[in-house]
Amino acid sequence: MQTRIKSIEKPQSPLMRLAYWISERKYGKVLTPLKAVYSRLPVAFSLWANRIHALEQKLEISEELTLLVRVYVSQLNTCAFCIDIGKAMSIRKFNNGEKFLELAGYPQSNRYSPAEKAALDFAHALTVHKRVPEEVYRRADRYFSESQLVALAWVVSTEHLYNLMNVAFNIESDGLCAMPGQRAVPANA
Repeated sequence: MQTRIKSIEKPQSPLMRLAYWISERKYGKVLTPLKAVYSRLPVAFSLWANRIHALEQKLEISEELTLLVRVYVSQLNTCAFCIDIGKAMSIRKFNNGEKFLELAGYPQSNRYSPAEKAALDFAHALTVHKRVPEEVYRRADRYFSESQLVALAWVVSTEHLYNLMNVAFNIESDGLCAMPGQRAVPANA
């Protein structure tokens, strides 16, 4: 499927040129959402996205759980780019691609802890039904503090933003994660 809007290869803004350089350095290429979407928004949006990413490191849930939830929400929302980058990051940071590849079957898998399953159930309910039923909330509440539950809801919510922006413009995988039959782009970070 073709991206609906043409990528901007040479941005005019010095700050956006810097963002392209950082993307190239970190991922080995300028990421398509940056070239197609963020290049058309005021630069402050890119700065906001980077600031949000930095702030999310302070959430009271693990980085691995955050990434699990993000990839799962991306799968539910069918955002190929977000699935791709999430899996690539999981392999790079946690050397655990299998866990991320098997997310669709998490309820029956022994690979996930009861807390991870509760978080993924929470993410599923919020993503698919736009609400969290009481029994799902109570199960998550057994494993997570109120601050952690707020963090989970934040991660789900912000992932929707990224997913919907990419889905709206048919932004597909950038080939960052080696999947069967694919060659991954090496990450330099």
